Amino acid sequence: MFEITMSSFIRIVTVGLLAYIGLVVFLRISGKRTLTKLNAFDLVVTVALGSTLATILLDSNISLLEGLTAFALLIAMQYSITFLAMRSDAFNKIIKSEPRLLYLNGRFMTDAMKKERINKIEILQAVRNQGKGSMEEVQAVVLETDGSMSIIQGEAGDALANVKGAEDL
Repeated sequence: MFEITMSSFIRIVTVGLLAYIGLVVFLRISGKRTLTKLNAFDLVVTVALGSTLATILLDSNISLLEGLTAFALLIAMQYSITFLAMRSDAFNKIIKSEPRLLYLNGRFMTDAMKKERINKIEILQAVRNQGKGSMEEVQAVVLETDGSMSIIQGEAGDALANVKGAEDL
């Protein structure tokens, strides 16, 4: 249980170093967009890359070349999805959710909160995480496509243009 052989140690260090370098090279080639968390697909790719790296390191049945191929496949799929989403509004709507307004001008949007399965306590937590001590300091709270909450102070203007529930503002 707490043992490691010299050969497994050397394999982990060697394959780990080479896999890490390979991942960095792939990420540099693919660009910054690959590691953003702007939507659920981006998050899945980021987690999958980490999981793949761990598997390459710890599973001696997985070769370095197989691991690098998995990296390349994940990055190529993410690149393809974002490429298509940028060029097709219909495809973009299929793969991405819309941001949703949860709070505006002192009023919690309870119907939207129910649809998104977000409760008041979670909104208050997000506001506190932004260093706000009172909801009076907050103009709007938006549940973003990546699952994070944006807290807007001051006038909620055109930043809410694509937010579901803010169409009538």
